[in-house]
Amino acid sequence: MGNDDSYNFVFKVVLIGESGVGKSNLLSRFTKNEFNHDSRTTIGVEFSTRTVQLDNFTIKAQIWDTAGLERYRAITSAYYRGAVGALLVFDICKHLTYESAERWLKELYDHADPHMVVMLVGNKSDLESQRTVPTDEARDFADKKGLMYMETSALDSTNVEAAFNEVLTAIHRKVASREVTRGSISAVTLSSPIGPASEAEGERKSCCSRS
Repeated sequence: MGNDDSYNFVFKVVLIGESGVGKSNLLSRFTKNEFNHDSRTTIGVEFSTRTVQLDNFTIKAQIWDTAGLERYRAITSAYYRGAVGALLVFDICKHLTYESAERWLKELYDHADPHMVVMLVGNKSDLESQRTVPTDEARDFADKKGLMYMETSALDSTNVEAAFNEVLTAIHRKVASREVTRGSISAVTLSSPIGPASEAEGERKSCCSRS
């Protein structure tokens, strides 16, 4: 499974949102099935990968985490480059993290492919009694912005798999219909049996592998 030839596509997905909303634990829960109770803020961009089977295709998900840089407004355009999906995460117990979603969305669209798949994620659903962001309010915001929406708990694993898999499935659907294109940021190149093998091979590292 770790072999370079064992997947059909590589999709870069970025995690964005305020510090402390649980992005790193969502990443570790999805890629390693781990949760760190003492999740101290780390500095510097990190990413992990996981290979999943969706609709008879093998997809390598490359999930990038801001790793604390959002506290310093230090995320560069390079973080977003090549991303075809994003999870915009807020803490359902901290309304301010939800209020910043609009700003994060603007930054995302300023730097990334406008056709990318974006899911708004309300994390820490295990703390329902401390909720300050009503589900309906967040869902309405997502609907108005054309985003997917899901509530998760990295602590008890609720909907973590579902959130990432829905995003990856939606990305694959867009790639198959050519909605997400290479454009100026090399977001995705769909390797095709008709196209020249050398081009597919050349683009493979940053986006897709041979099918």
